[in-house]
Amino acid sequence: MRISSAQYFSMNVETMSNQQAQLSQIYQEISSGSSLGTPADNPLGAAQAVQLSSTATALSQYTTNQNTALSSLGIEDSTLGSVIQTLQSINSLALSVGTGTLNDANRAADAKELEGLRDQLMTYANTTDGAGNAIFAGFQSTTQPFTLDASGSVVYSGDTGSRSVQVADGTSVATGDNGLSVFMSLGSTNAEPIAAGNPANTGTGVIGAVTVNDPTNPANADSYSIQFSGSGASLSYTITDTTTGAVGTAQPYTDGTDITVAGQSVAISGTPAASDTFTVQPASQAGTNVFANLNAMIAALQQPVQGNPSAAATLQNAMNTGMSQLANTLNNVTTIQASVGGRESEVKALGMVTSTNSTQTQSDLQDLTSTDMISTISKYTLTQTALQASQQAFVQIQNMSLFQYINN
Repeated sequence: MRISSAQYFSMNVETMSNQQAQLSQIYQEISSGSSLGTPADNPLGAAQAVQLSSTATALSQYTTNQNTALSSLGIEDSTLGSVIQTLQSINSLALSVGTGTLNDANRAADAKELEGLRDQLMTYANTTDGAGNAIFAGFQSTTQPFTLDASGSVVYSGDTGSRSVQVADGTSVATGDNGLSVFMSLGSTNAEPIAAGNPANTGTGVIGAVTVNDPTNPANADSYSIQFSGSGASLSYTITDTTTGAVGTAQPYTDGTDITVAGQSVAISGTPAASDTFTVQPASQAGTNVFANLNAMIAALQQPVQGNPSAAATLQNAMNTGMSQLANTLNNVTTIQASVGGRESEVKALGMVTSTNSTQTQSDLQDLTSTDMISTISKYTLTQTALQASQQAFVQIQNMSLFQYINN
């Protein structure tokens, strides 16, 4: 086969061009530290790198979300702790009223103190995070959730939403609880029935807390009225199921003896007057708004009772009812705080997993895309040597001519 001089030139130039391009690519890998300049360099590796980069980005966002969630939950956890302390202070104050040693001036002072604790509780209910978002407003985070209206009642302006953030694949965590669920309603568990005396009662009967003897009795979900009739030895009471309208038979009254109401019991002490009434209601029907309950206690403390046994009994009934409602609110807030703590623990655990996965993903991506300097520099040296050899061979080919042989 005959090879022309033009073919020699063309073949050698193409070889050197290829070697020069390869040398340039290897140099680029060394200088950049990346072995994937373009997808064409390693199509499979490039596809894997895209997937790993996408995973790394998602994990980075999850880390950001986890930090945001922990910040919000931490603020709520701390605030709920302060709420619990305030509720406990209110309960202690309410207990002191029942000692019977306070006069009207003392009780008026207690009413002022209770107003201060109520306002403190409202301040906690309007707590905001570092960005100025109300933590108990639901989705209305830019709105102050709790305000006073013209009558002095506390009004909730938030909604029933609960903000959440995705902290892992398929896992979202609520970063807050709305104010309605914390301060104005109760959970389905740990809520005790509420007993109350009618403020219009004229006797000295005082009703105590309700004891649930049979939690499985479905009639516990009904509301009941206890009405007195007669006087002296003939004083009796009748229990009416106000939910169904069923009226029981009259029972003789004994001071301090338990009265059975469905699967519950409650004791009334003192001497009720004829037509005096008391109620026993499920917690969800007996007032769950902590601010309204506190306002009722404050109003009761502001009423003069000295020298009036009936008024004293009305005050004690109001305080007993308020403390029972307060206990339910305290249980509700404690349960929510426990839930917040559980969510914090979950996010922290997910954060550790995310951190581990992120480190592994970055390592895999680094292994896939980074340049192996030892082998790449060795390859660069080998290619450079080959190029030099090709250049030298080309110089020799340029000097090859038939006339040179003839002249020799």
